[in-house]
Amino acid sequence: MKKSIFKISKMDCPSEENLIKMKLSDIDGIKQLDFNLGERILTLYHNSNVNEIGNALKELKLNESLISSEETDTIITESTRSQSELLWTVLIINFAFFIIEMSTGLISKSMGLVADSLDMLADSFVYGLSLIAVGGTVLKKKRIAKYAGYFQVTLAIIGIVEVIRRFLGYEALPVFSTMIIVSIFALIANGICLYLLQKSKSNEAHMRASMIFTSNDIIINLGVIVAGVLVNWLHSGIPDLIIGIIVFGLVIQGAFRILKLSK
Repeated sequence: MKKSIFKISKMDCPSEENLIKMKLSDIDGIKQLDFNLGERILTLYHNSNVNEIGNALKELKLNESLISSEETDTIITESTRSQSELLWTVLIINFAFFIIEMSTGLISKSMGLVADSLDMLADSFVYGLSLIAVGGTVLKKKRIAKYAGYFQVTLAIIGIVEVIRRFLGYEALPVFSTMIIVSIFALIANGICLYLLQKSKSNEAHMRASMIFTSNDIIINLGVIVAGVLVNWLHSGIPDLIIGIIVFGLVIQGAFRILKLSK
């Protein structure tokens, strides 16, 4: 058994963690993956070639580097049931907030909420694909990854076109109070997901959970809240459109990472 440690600089939220899990599921001999999102460290216990693992990680373009790889006497006991239950929990939370933010975003005319809802949907896709990877075939996983990636890209492009249309034309101000209230609840939901994910790791990982609040999802939630405040203060919809275009860009970036898994 070998213990290999990688530094992955762009692994800053559970979505990247699950993309890595899916990517490495193609490699035989990997017994356990331990993630430390706070320090962006991935520790693997495996019987496979460390160079093969490194090459797979490189394809995700998350700025990985091998810190060490050595023999270990650690005994690994495999358990996928708890992982599946956890993935189902965070998937349901993310998908529920996709529906909530999408509906309230359309009603309140907030592109920030609509974009954030798509980010929640993107996370749901990743968790769903991880569940498929646990019990499904590699071919099935890659096929669904391709469909999910293209669907995300399509939705994000439609959102960007709508943002441009609103920039060029007159549109009623979004309801700032709805933006702020819904984003606060989304912030709490993301916090719960991050807590659950961290609690499932080593006994000290959850102590670093506060570091995870620098992740993209949390920044996006805060960005929508700030945009709502600025909409009210400036009496302009521009802040909402700016945060919308930023989030749509992040959604497209995540979609391309998912599409890489389908190759």
